[in-house]
Amino acid sequence: MEITELTVHELQDKLKKKEITLPEITKAYAKRIEEKEKDVQAFLTILTEEAEKQSTEIQQKVDKGEEIGNLAGIPIGIKDNICTKGIKTTCASKMLENFVSPYDATVMEKIKAEGMITLGKLNMDEFAMGASTEYSAFQKTRNPWNLNTVQGGSSGGSAAAVAADLVPWALGSDTGGSIRQPASFCVVVGLKPTYGLVSRYGLVAFASSLDQIGPITKDVEDCAMLLNVITGHDEKDTTSENREKVDYTKAIRNDVKGMRIGIPKEYFGEGIDKEVKEALEKAIQTYQELGATVEECSLDIANYALATYYIIACAEASSNLGRFDGIRYGYRTPNYNNLKELYRHSRSEGFGAEVKRRIILGTYVLSSGYYDAYYKKAQQVRTLVKKEFEEAFQKYDFLLTPTAPNVAFEIGTKSNNPLEMYLADICTVSVNIAGLPGISIPCGVNSKQMPIGMQLIGPKFSEETLLQAAYTFEQKIEFRKKYRPEFKK
Repeated sequence: MEITELTVHELQDKLKKKEITLPEITKAYAKRIEEKEKDVQAFLTILTEEAEKQSTEIQQKVDKGEEIGNLAGIPIGIKDNICTKGIKTTCASKMLENFVSPYDATVMEKIKAEGMITLGKLNMDEFAMGASTEYSAFQKTRNPWNLNTVQGGSSGGSAAAVAADLVPWALGSDTGGSIRQPASFCVVVGLKPTYGLVSRYGLVAFASSLDQIGPITKDVEDCAMLLNVITGHDEKDTTSENREKVDYTKAIRNDVKGMRIGIPKEYFGEGIDKEVKEALEKAIQTYQELGATVEECSLDIANYALATYYIIACAEASSNLGRFDGIRYGYRTPNYNNLKELYRHSRSEGFGAEVKRRIILGTYVLSSGYYDAYYKKAQQVRTLVKKEFEEAFQKYDFLLTPTAPNVAFEIGTKSNNPLEMYLADICTVSVNIAGLPGISIPCGVNSKQMPIGMQLIGPKFSEETLLQAAYTFEQKIEFRKKYRPEFKK
């Protein structure tokens, strides 16, 4: 097995046995990026030269017996809406094309404290608004399972890079499914943590009440390891929860006996691809065989989640993106005669079509004539969504649903149809509305060998339960041993 195919915990095992060195790991990834990046196009900024230099320096410390971080020298990829000091943070937008962050996001501070090495910044939908990474201002990332298909969004670059073995793991952000849906399309593990568990400081905001940073990894054990690093209270984020630190690797246990699983029927109805549904039904049967209790349930309010999400998300986007005005930083048009033209032309030229669409929708629902009819009502429905989930979790340990209603679709087939693209989030947005944790794990492939993901949803701060349930299923089906991306065209 090649170095780049190994999980992080497998890399650590080989490092402890002195079977490989840190520079060998970094060089292997640099070579892999050189060979495959042209096909996948996952990176917006590549930092392999700097990474190789850093790994050599860390290895010298190891050889001298100096103390280093537990994950020192392990490479990682970073979604390009997470601020990285001295490195471009573009949000895949012309608006921030040349923006170099003067500070690190809190998650970056934590990663650096562990000694991890950044291989580069990864492509995404512009300002995290999209479900296919086709709305990037710079390039279209491709799915390594089939290069003619999308890899999901908005953390598409992160998921594709992990699936293609360009990075061992990556950070993404999830506002309405932006970690989980691309994880499903690329068949990697993607976790959206409970809102407030991971600091949002330094994450360029899309919708502040929905955004959450999370890990994208090759397997569940790696997911637990990376979650350990990035969690914790942060005074710089007022929404950060002050909770006792948890070691999530202790949840990596192969056991679901006695767990109660709810299957919301609304997630298996109209619009769900037949083969996706069949794969999920097999997964449900597997959980039953492993000793879990499975029962169909109902989440009626889930039918209203998608509309609620897009009202709230667009409203918050309209507010958050108001700072990009051509004055303080970011893109400034050269074509203006007065201040009004400076504002108008900078924003018109700097933002892409989808971002402008959402700003306009958000401004509309916040306007005085429509605030009560749309935004206020959406917030009321949000309360009902939270309440219905709370009631469900009084009975079940977690809920099981598809991550996405379909497998990865061909590039260009939905990018000009916003409503159809928005439906790609139908299985994931309710988790963000309610502030819950959700994880996507591989559960099979369809007849064309395209990956299918499964979503597990738990009550707030139930990441340990989700990781345990995901790990148990993962060990049973051994997906990574059976299937590998083919880079077919």
